[in-house]
Amino acid sequence: MYSYYKTVMDTFWSPSIWLPPNTTWADIAPDSSKEIQHADYRHLWFPLPMALVVLLIRYLFEKYWFAPVGVSIGIKSTRPKKAPSNEVLEKAYAQSKKWKHKHVQGLAKQLDMSERQVERWLRLRKSQNKPSTLTKFCENAWRCTYYTFSFCYGITVLWDKPWLWDINECWNGFPHQSVSNDIWWYYMYSMAFYWSLCVSQFFDVKRKDFWQMFIHHIATILLMSLSWIVNVFRVGTLVLVVHDLADIFLEGAKMTKYAGYQKVCDVIFAIFTVIWIVTRLGFFPFWIIRNTSIDAPKLVPMFPAYYIFNSLLCVLLVLHIFWTYLILKIAYKSLNAGQMEGDIRSSSDDDDISEESNNSNSLSNQNHTKNE
Repeated sequence: MYSYYKTVMDTFWSPSIWLPPNTTWADIAPDSSKEIQHADYRHLWFPLPMALVVLLIRYLFEKYWFAPVGVSIGIKSTRPKKAPSNEVLEKAYAQSKKWKHKHVQGLAKQLDMSERQVERWLRLRKSQNKPSTLTKFCENAWRCTYYTFSFCYGITVLWDKPWLWDINECWNGFPHQSVSNDIWWYYMYSMAFYWSLCVSQFFDVKRKDFWQMFIHHIATILLMSLSWIVNVFRVGTLVLVVHDLADIFLEGAKMTKYAGYQKVCDVIFAIFTVIWIVTRLGFFPFWIIRNTSIDAPKLVPMFPAYYIFNSLLCVLLVLHIFWTYLILKIAYKSLNAGQMEGDIRSSSDDDDISEESNNSNSLSNQNHTKNE
């Protein structure tokens, strides 16, 4: 059994797949050189305990900072009224949350209730699962705080790095590139944040795209881990910093929406739309993907893993184009209505909002694809 497992692992981690020609894992081992500090794959365990610290920080921030601020500006923390206990209706609700008129008629006759009473029970039952506005405000405030910190830290640590100013430096000496302490922290806390999302997602506001986002977080962590192992962390840092900026304004727009500052929300969403287009459809394809697709093959010998990573970046670009369509669609509807309608992202499985607002779920997916 062990020999079979070893054969599978040796085949999967073959240097001919993951590393440039004539390069072995021993060549990029942490202790392979005194001059170059290669990325250490064993450090990928560090984000796990760090994720617990992130969750603790989030709890403290939400309880002692975001919640008091939310209450002080008038955000309500009360939950919707609960539906009266009814075993028959509860059983029907467990089978399906959407009842057709014939179903409502049947339940009304069975329970000797009016159709209006059954429909009212259904509305109450749906609304009782919704989190309070304050809870949603705190969640978005935490994300906005994280993305602000992450972007500022990323710009700070990359400011003196040559590959920020000349992207070809991402491939200078590859894969023999040293990992400085600030880059180490940038990668580690970013992965820790996404590990924390994998846990907190089960307790946060329930989203319609719950499992899609969970799978996305895992895929994000996997991609970051592989880029760390293969020493493609320079490109990884650029992808991270390019994607963080727009997320700040997305979460900020949600916060102001929940706080009732509609005009401020509209302004922030407009800024978000512009920054999104500039970073996701500007810098990302014409700076990063252009380099990885056109310039990199001229600078380093190609290997199978390169095509895997670059293909994923291109897939991400396709997603950006689709999400941009949804953003512009929301912006167009908002201009016609005179304000941002509904929520920028539907808050739960039971939200009864417009189709356009439901579609805006996709906007949040971009928050975690940045790590590829």
